[in-house]
Amino acid sequence: MKVVFMGTPDFAAGTLAALADAGCQVTGVVTQPDKPRGRRKEITPGPVRAEAEKRGFLVYQPKKVRDPEALEVIRRMEPDLIVVAAFGQILPKELLDLPRYGCINVHASLLPAYRGAAPIQHAILDGLIETGVTIMRMDEGLDTGDMIAWETCPIREDETGGSLFDRLAELGADLLVRTIPTLVDGTAVYTPQPKDSTTSYAAMIKKEDGKVDWTRTAREIERQVRAFNPWPSAYTTLDGKILKIWQAHIEDLPEGGKAPAGTILKRENGRLWIQTGEGVLALDQVQLEGKKRMAVGDFLRGCRIQNGALPS
Repeated sequence: MKVVFMGTPDFAAGTLAALADAGCQVTGVVTQPDKPRGRRKEITPGPVRAEAEKRGFLVYQPKKVRDPEALEVIRRMEPDLIVVAAFGQILPKELLDLPRYGCINVHASLLPAYRGAAPIQHAILDGLIETGVTIMRMDEGLDTGDMIAWETCPIREDETGGSLFDRLAELGADLLVRTIPTLVDGTAVYTPQPKDSTTSYAAMIKKEDGKVDWTRTAREIERQVRAFNPWPSAYTTLDGKILKIWQAHIEDLPEGGKAPAGTILKRENGRLWIQTGEGVLALDQVQLEGKKRMAVGDFLRGCRIQNGALPS
């Protein structure tokens, strides 16, 4: 069976590797155009392009996959099946109807929950204890197609966006490889998603979403720290500089609730406690703008900061 793969980030690169390792005949890989990356903003290949070139696959990078030229290029790849994982563009009906086994998507949530671009981060933000992956047959909606297979995954108490990303990428790739044979032999079962479902939507994460609002609860901010690690990271400002918060935990302090939200309650013995709208957050690992990530104890030894000072 000839497979065309469409994807862009790390999550998709692992899926492409799993397809190749399973012996699928990948006739083409479609990925988003290369973008500036890193501090120097150099144009470098994305994860899927890099994985495809390593394996000698044909790579195509259209600006818009719905353009007639792009559709013709993909048509010449003669796909029996199109596999999509975090591609980043909506597929037009002409493309959905092209392969005889259709287009299937590897989505990092248990649909119909968390349709959209950032299901992993939103699952942590919302305090879920479980999420998963779904293989679905794509239609013209946003993650609304029939579900073919799904598998659950627990969310650990210390789970970060990065760690959950890695685990779901591996789980999704494995589930995809196990699902494809059922499409070919006709044993796949297509389960429609509820049409009237009031489902959660996982909107794309923006850099500014990482800014901490200290009037929120300690529980909400602690989830924000974990969900946005490694990107865009939770952050506040200190003396006009960005202070990224990489690790934090909720602390029970007698002083809690006796100061305005954002007040630094204590800084002693290498620890730093901040009052939130409800509860106290203890910072464990931070990174001041222009500096390396470090434990809060090391940060405090090199930074003069007083109790009562407000991050602003």
